[in-house]
Amino acid sequence: MSKREKLIIERLTEAFSPVQLELVDESHKHAGHPGAREGGGHFVVTIVSDAFAGKLPIQRHRMVYDALGDLMKKEIHALSITARTPDAG
Repeated sequence: MSKREKLIIERLTEAFSPVQLELVDESHKHAGHPGAREGGGHFVVTIVSDAFAGKLPIQRHRMVYDALGDLMKKEIHALSITARTPDAG
C-alpha cells in the first residue's frame, strides 16, 4: 500500500469510523492523463458509515471531499465515491 493510499484511509477512518472501507488505486489506467502527469492519483472508494444517515448522495460526497481536505489538491486527481449507510445493504 502506498503512502498516498494510507493517508486516504487514515483520513476517512478518522472522519467516519466506517464499518467498511475499500480503496482501489486505478492510477495505472490513466497514464498520460494530465492529472496523472502532475502526480495526482485516480481512486475508487467505497465507504459504509452511520455518519451518512439522512444525507443525500451529494452531501455524502461533499463530506468525503471535506475529510480528504488538501489531499484533493495534489494527491488525488480523480475520486469515484460510493458512500452509504450500513442498512443500505
